[in-house]
Amino acid sequence: MSLALLIDLDDTLIGNNFDEFLPHYLESFSKTVEAIIEPEKFVHALLSSTQAMFDNRQPDRTLQEAFESSFYPTLNLDEGKYQVAAERFYAEVFPTLRELTCQKPAAVRLIEYAQKRGYTIAIATNPLFPMTAISQRLSWANLSPDKFKFQLISSYETFHFTKPAIDYFAEVMARLGWPEDSVIMIGDDLEKDILPARKLGLPTFWVNFDGNDLQNGFEIPLASGDLGDVLPWLQEITHQDLLPDYSSPAAMLATLRATPAVLDTLCRHLPLELWKIRDRPDEWCLLEIICHLRDIDREVNKPRLQKVLNEIDPFIPGVDTDPWAQERGYYDQNGLKALQQFIISRLAMLDMLEAVKAEEWQRPARHAFLGRTALAELVHIVAQHDRLHIRQIHQSLDVVAK
Repeated sequence: MSLALLIDLDDTLIGNNFDEFLPHYLESFSKTVEAIIEPEKFVHALLSSTQAMFDNRQPDRTLQEAFESSFYPTLNLDEGKYQVAAERFYAEVFPTLRELTCQKPAAVRLIEYAQKRGYTIAIATNPLFPMTAISQRLSWANLSPDKFKFQLISSYETFHFTKPAIDYFAEVMARLGWPEDSVIMIGDDLEKDILPARKLGLPTFWVNFDGNDLQNGFEIPLASGDLGDVLPWLQEITHQDLLPDYSSPAAMLATLRATPAVLDTLCRHLPLELWKIRDRPDEWCLLEIICHLRDIDREVNKPRLQKVLNEIDPFIPGVDTDPWAQERGYYDQNGLKALQQFIISRLAMLDMLEAVKAEEWQRPARHAFLGRTALAELVHIVAQHDRLHIRQIHQSLDVVAK
């Protein structure tokens, strides 16, 4: 059985107290750009625009776009001049901050072991920085991406959500193609790593360097200990105990929001001819899958869920949507337009579901195929359907890449 290893970076794989690191980062960055921006204004704009990233819930707006749409108007900057200065900062000044961090030999042992075993390794760091800053910190940890094969490193260029939002962890899993086997999230921060990962349904290992007790309200992680305890624990635990459970309402909603986010990432720079590549002759291509997701959200999922919320024990007829691909000519439609239409329809459905009260998730219905059911089961089926097609898309694009 394979394993997907999601692991935090700062104060997990590398010693880096962020409360100490941040002031030095801000001071050195502001000095680098002071010729074009007054330092105090720069720091204020940087922090407020970082908050814009935390606030972002738009699955078609990357964190970089959320940051820049706040940052540049605030300062009325020449974007070109600022980008030159920022690139110089990350190339020449940011590396000097390495002295604020320290390596963890246990981190290298863990990643080397995971790579030898063929595990999927995702660096699940809060994606508030550009890739260069994250890659450099990995190198400071003796875990250079040039040396180790990480299937995913979350950064602000391609991610849409941040920790501690549960949506971030769903986006990580979607970017990995929703692995069907075992998963473990390893991190040091209860609020940013352990609690939201548990809410999604992921098993967790709390890297508890100081032997702290759990605070009230936190779900118990599957295991905890020093980073050095992770490797022997992984060698002993049955991977069957690391299977995720995405059945909670919070997990289902996060899954539904992650789908348009990962499609935005996958499609944004994909040549249009690859939208029509099929893994096998009998499989749908990316374009057909997106049209399919759009139409069932608009014509099946949202009306069906609305019916359950508005009526008493309604009957839900079955719908065979597979023929629509041929009947509606999905293969010849405009892919970018179809994706945007899907995102609009999905956000409308999410707005409806996020207003559902806890007791309403058990509202009953009668389904033509399922028999007696409830709102929660119907939404769970939609989320399962999303995961199935995201896996299918990944498999198809992997074939193209080879």
